[in-house]
Amino acid sequence: MPLWVELVIRIGGVVVAFLTLPLLVGQAEHKVMAHMQGRLGPMYAGGFHGWAQLVADGVKFVQKEDITPREADRAVFRLAPAVALVPYLLVLLVIPLGPNDLVGQPLDIGLFFVLAVVGVGVVAVLMSAWASANKYSLLGGLRGAAQLLGYELPLVLAAASVAMAAGTLSLSGIVEAWQPWWLLWQAPAMIIFFVAGLAEIRRPPFDMPVADSELVFGYMTEYTGLRFAFFLLAEYVGIVVIAALTTVLFLGGWQGPFADDQLGWLWTLLKIFAVSFVIIWLRVSYPRLREDQLQRLCWLVLVPASLAQLVLTAAVRIAL
Repeated sequence: MPLWVELVIRIGGVVVAFLTLPLLVGQAEHKVMAHMQGRLGPMYAGGFHGWAQLVADGVKFVQKEDITPREADRAVFRLAPAVALVPYLLVLLVIPLGPNDLVGQPLDIGLFFVLAVVGVGVVAVLMSAWASANKYSLLGGLRGAAQLLGYELPLVLAAASVAMAAGTLSLSGIVEAWQPWWLLWQAPAMIIFFVAGLAEIRRPPFDMPVADSELVFGYMTEYTGLRFAFFLLAEYVGIVVIAALTTVLFLGGWQGPFADDQLGWLWTLLKIFAVSFVIIWLRVSYPRLREDQLQRLCWLVLVPASLAQLVLTAAVRIAL
């Protein structure tokens, strides 16, 4: 197969995943929340089990007027939603779906690349907050920056623990080195990574930057129509990315109970949707943390725990 054909197929597959998986997660969130909270509306749109709810939301966003505040920095204001989306698209390029290079672009330093690109999300938050010329947006942006910069540290340390255990920065290499008993000794790192990942994508209970009871809608207050929809899409893509990274780093990726590489992609997707369900469940079940609680959890709990996990991983590696 010519190189350019293979490249087109790989990129096309990643784009399809980028456009479909977040929509499936969004649809699942509507239904899961409807069942858990007894919501009737999302169960009726379109008839059977409310199948058209996501379509109705899309039509609603398309019909809304696109408004840019008079005092806003128009160029930065309009660019911010795209900056929020692009990092997640780049991350999906290097996350392996299955064995035998079933990945958009295999990288020997895939984990380093992922952690570096995910951190760009704070730029979109600050761009939208500063360019909106709105005090609520600015407060939400400052909260978002403090949260993202803080939780970046335990996220990186937890990922470093599993990379140290596997002896590689390649995401595919980490999956190949993974063993079922890692579920025990890397469990603290997995919990730390998952919690820090929730804070990175600003999902409840870590949604202080968009606290609607305090800041209208934080850094997204002045956004309408499709630009607002792009921010919501970025949130759902973020769910897919965090679920996929948790799966690849800590849950064995494509490894399943049967030694069948042909079904590796299916095991990966099942694990991603299972972790996504947990993220949705946490949104329904737990109240929003206060700002002081959020920062205390990061600096007094997650950071020391992640450092302790690094020491444990180093000790086990030396012992083995």
